[in-house]
Amino acid sequence: MKQQYYSLKKIDQKQSHYAVIFGERSNGKTYAVLKKIIENWFRNKKQGAIIRRWQDDFKSKRGATMFNALNEVVQKESNGAFDHVDYYGGRFYMACWQVMPSGERKSIRDDVPFCYGFALSAMEHDKSTSYPDITIILFDEFITRDMYLNDEFILFMNVVSTIVRQRRDVKIYMLGNTVNKFCPYFAEMGLTHVKDMEPGQIDLYKYGNSELLVAVERTGTSQHNKKESDVYFAFNNPKLQMITHGSWEIDIYPHLDGHFKSGDILHSYFIIWEGEILQADIIIDENAFYTYIHRKTTEIKDPDNDIIYQIESDKRYNYYKNLKKPIDNISRKITSFYKTYKVFYQDNEVGEIVRNYLQWCDKN
Repeated sequence: MKQQYYSLKKIDQKQSHYAVIFGERSNGKTYAVLKKIIENWFRNKKQGAIIRRWQDDFKSKRGATMFNALNEVVQKESNGAFDHVDYYGGRFYMACWQVMPSGERKSIRDDVPFCYGFALSAMEHDKSTSYPDITIILFDEFITRDMYLNDEFILFMNVVSTIVRQRRDVKIYMLGNTVNKFCPYFAEMGLTHVKDMEPGQIDLYKYGNSELLVAVERTGTSQHNKKESDVYFAFNNPKLQMITHGSWEIDIYPHLDGHFKSGDILHSYFIIWEGEILQADIIIDENAFYTYIHRKTTEIKDPDNDIIYQIESDKRYNYYKNLKKPIDNISRKITSFYKTYKVFYQDNEVGEIVRNYLQWCDKN
């Protein structure tokens, strides 16, 4: 059966300000938005913007090849006037190949760019420029398992503000693969049900009395419509389900191979991350000394005295921000369990929550 690639049709019908779209790799999400940017240029003379996290995402061949798969779309929409996209100085131009008298083939660019590139890591450079003709913004790969920038959501909002200014005719697409269920954008944008969404589902979020509308779509999977390339990923490895079926990518974390008694708990502390509360029990018995981390399903009983790690500032003495930067004997002992790999998890999802928190600790 022929592979059906992603279409924007359903989510565009929601007429939202933001369209957050996530799912399996290589199912056509990015292609669909880039195609819309090209069509918007030729049909309406309106420009697009591509946002990425790092400047390196645009350097060298990366910027130049972003539209390579859409050469046929360029030729069709331009009635043959252009045959490819050229990238220069942070801008994308319609272009055509011409053979010079010397026999050399040269790319001739249009005078006006149809799309701009913005890197969150360099957003300070773009603040003073005006972009009145941009009506489509694409933030590609907003979900990552690697490092997020400090206050990245605020940086993203600043880029949006630079482009939007006082207008209301801009549509923002945020695209990602299912590589990190605990992406900080979900909490920052109040997308509370993302983790529970089924493939093909679209949820709408409204915010108080404002007119802001965010549509979130988890794209359908190729489970019943497999890609020919799936044969390369047929290993018995659950991580590869993210590539072939759009499952959330989750690492394998150490679990306990036995049980402990409540009397073996020497002390407990708590980690709060992206709305999740975890309890970490320090266990000591005659053969071992380790930490076991599990979900906390009830409220923290003594928040004024229990040791709590969270990234929000709190003036109380028992609150810590960075587990990897201990400041007293207690926090140094807690950190030592992580340094010596004496930490075990209730399940792999709990491990993912802690991994994301520790990743934040590494960069702060």
